[in-house]
Amino acid sequence: MNILLTTLNAKYIHSSLALRYLRSYAKQVYENVELVEYTINDVMLNIVSDIYKRKPDLVAFSCYIWNIRETLDVVRTLKKLRPDLPIILGGPEVSYDTDEWMKKHPYIDVISIGEGEVTFLELCQAYEKALKTGEQPDLAGVAGIAYRSGDFVRFSKPREQIEDLGSIPSPYEDNLHELDNRVVYFEASRGCPFKCQYCLSSIEDGVRYFPLERVKQDLKRLIDHGVKTIKFVDRTFNINKKYALEIFQFLIDNHNGTIFQFEITADILRSDVVEFLLENAPPGIFRFEIGVQSTNDETNRLVQRIQRFDRLSANVTRIKESGIIAQHLDLIAGLPEEDYASFRQTFNDVFALRPEELQLGFLKMLRGTGVRARAANHGYVYMEDAPYEILGNNVLSFDDMQRIKRVEDILEKYWNAHRMDTTLEWIFAQESYGTPFDFFQAFGDFWEKQGWSRLGHQLEDLFTRLRLYLENVKSPDAVHVESLMKFDYLRNQKHRPRKVWWEDITEKREMQEIYAEVFEQRERLRDDFAAHAANEKDYFKHTMVARVSFDIERWLTAGEVIPGEYHLVVYYPYQQNRENTFAVVKRRTV
Repeated sequence: MNILLTTLNAKYIHSSLALRYLRSYAKQVYENVELVEYTINDVMLNIVSDIYKRKPDLVAFSCYIWNIRETLDVVRTLKKLRPDLPIILGGPEVSYDTDEWMKKHPYIDVISIGEGEVTFLELCQAYEKALKTGEQPDLAGVAGIAYRSGDFVRFSKPREQIEDLGSIPSPYEDNLHELDNRVVYFEASRGCPFKCQYCLSSIEDGVRYFPLERVKQDLKRLIDHGVKTIKFVDRTFNINKKYALEIFQFLIDNHNGTIFQFEITADILRSDVVEFLLENAPPGIFRFEIGVQSTNDETNRLVQRIQRFDRLSANVTRIKESGIIAQHLDLIAGLPEEDYASFRQTFNDVFALRPEELQLGFLKMLRGTGVRARAANHGYVYMEDAPYEILGNNVLSFDDMQRIKRVEDILEKYWNAHRMDTTLEWIFAQESYGTPFDFFQAFGDFWEKQGWSRLGHQLEDLFTRLRLYLENVKSPDAVHVESLMKFDYLRNQKHRPRKVWWEDITEKREMQEIYAEVFEQRERLRDDFAAHAANEKDYFKHTMVARVSFDIERWLTAGEVIPGEYHLVVYYPYQQNRENTFAVVKRRTV
């Protein structure tokens, strides 16, 4: 029997862990289990054509909120071409409200509900028997599914969870070439001990673990293959301290440059675990994703989220200051009883920790979750189809949501992209701009008013648009902010830029005067900068100059702002693994 497993990933670089589990489990019985991954951006008819030419006897789709619409289009068309082809859907998006899915979409033959490895194998066996005998498959005997019986939708008995996760063959024993140039998703455990009502993990009881030695073997196999990024999908990786430490130690010993991302609950992260990581982990190999969501105590109580923000802040700050581990913090706008003012406070509370990345998301009323079941209690209005994002509730209007989306847009473009960190830190230190949230909001509103949200942008546009905003609000320190923008622009370039976005270009005579000043100060410069500064031709080849309104170098080192006519000189070494550097020299008076 030809079995086809497939899904539509959000991007090409993603890979499906669920399908690889199904394949590894089914291959205990069937040799011919084919796995094909498409993306939601692929042309629907091209996907259908590709599946059609593979001539499967059974096809199964993995479904999520990001691909369900495109998946249904594929399935509907495929069924027209192959009416007798059994089509099975599974995954979190169809595991809830299953009766509705089956009734609304008659081209779906079976939906696998919940954990799917054993269920999928038994479905394959039922269909294989039917294929051989010419009879209808005995689907009633397969636990954990919804299926069709004539004009009716039937449900079989519920499927028990797999107690021994080690009984599932590794999804990473072979076919590793499929993962080249892709992000690999990895699972060391299933389940979550917490009951956050906006999350599907709240429905599953308990946490189950894969055998530790099996986890290490799989990780070593992936690392040796050259996988660049492995994302652990464990809902709370650090819930079991001993288990987590074992894996951390193994990765520290064997990482070979691979980057590992974990979902961490920061307020329960033990101080000795933090200390171990900061003392032993090589910089840059670990990345923590930390869900904060809200700092409003009443909101957290309503969604049954237990969180000590003081402990979370202490751990995030300690890790941030070490520079060893990058941190990605998450917020959710639209949680119960958190109005615009409360969310502004949440944002500022969390932004004060200065995470490397702050993701501002919007509540999605996922099927099966508690917040969706109790949506009427808080006046929720939300999209009927995936991704079920809220449009407003009893304390947060649609206008408020749109305003917060403008904050998100500027946050992504300017803070998360790290294009002008020095500039932003200056802005956040000035009372005239208000809180960080206020700045992002005001700039976002201006961005929208200018119509820029409907236009594309290049890197230079981000700088010129911020400058226009500062001019519009008549910023008292606009000249200093523009100087820092020049600094960020030049410092973030790997090579000497061919063009700049500012107009006050330095003339040749002044450039020579600046060179003379740098030449006199070369003893205080980094060795390679000093060496090139000793020769005028080498100096001009490796440097870029910009006029600035204060001594940025002194401000960065001593915190002192000395206004005046200065020149920023940025040096580009053109050497691998060596960053550029800079000097600030005072403009000579004639």
